[in-house]
Amino acid sequence: MIMNAYVFPGQGAQFPGMARELYENSTKARELFGRANAILGFNITDIMFNGSAEDLKQTKVTQPAIFLHSVILAMCSQDFNPDMVAGHSLGEFSALTAAGALDFEDGLRLVAIRAGAMQKACESTPGTMAAVIGLPAQAVESICSETVGTVVPANYNCDGQIVISGTAAAVAEASDRMKEAGAKRIVMLPVGGAFHSPLMKQAEAELAEGIRSVHFDRPICPVYQNVNAMPVTDPEEIRKYLLEQLTSPVRWTQTVRNMAADGAGRFIESGPGKVLQGLVSKILGDNVIVGHL
Repeated sequence: MIMNAYVFPGQGAQFPGMARELYENSTKARELFGRANAILGFNITDIMFNGSAEDLKQTKVTQPAIFLHSVILAMCSQDFNPDMVAGHSLGEFSALTAAGALDFEDGLRLVAIRAGAMQKACESTPGTMAAVIGLPAQAVESICSETVGTVVPANYNCDGQIVISGTAAAVAEASDRMKEAGAKRIVMLPVGGAFHSPLMKQAEAELAEGIRSVHFDRPICPVYQNVNAMPVTDPEEIRKYLLEQLTSPVRWTQTVRNMAADGAGRFIESGPGKVLQGLVSKILGDNVIVGHL
């Protein structure tokens, strides 16, 4: 029997008009979006449906918007029947909520706290990120460790595509060295900070307080968390890894491989865009079915 793995996207998947069709076609979706506006204290649906790409780039908007699109899509679908779930960075909160570890309100509140704490960290300790294309992970790790300043691997997206994160100077130096080492391309990412790096450390206290303040249940299926790429169901472990994720790399390549090794034959993306479907196909090739909820 083919097992179903549901995957949830992270920051960067947003687009103007996102989730409008979902809102218009489902009474339950409209009710959930209405609750979200009340929880957040501003009309996020108006920004999602009518705002510009620039409006959606604000971290305090981007993260809740992607969470809402992803989770409400799963909650309103009769086909959502996961054997396992995972989310890329922010998407981990969506995965945990969709799988019942967090209720809708608590999941959204945590995402809003995380977005606010990360925004403050970005403003006080500016940083940047760059995608390194065509260089083995070991070479990326080695160059980062030898570069003066803060620069680390942040996202292991697929073989030959790793995102590095750190101060602008260290990322620039590491990027130059990676080009010399044979990287095909270095793509600077349009982000305001060094996500999944030590520069996010100051956001930990606020997020930790938020995580302590909400109740976690055992999810309906294993959640493969970013920090260790392994299946987790224990609520206390989930809390621990959710906080560590802030400054640790997203091990997406390892996560997808582990899910496939544990029986996943169909990967279904829930949320805006199709980025994760593309990454899954690159990681596993033609041996897997990919689709969208």
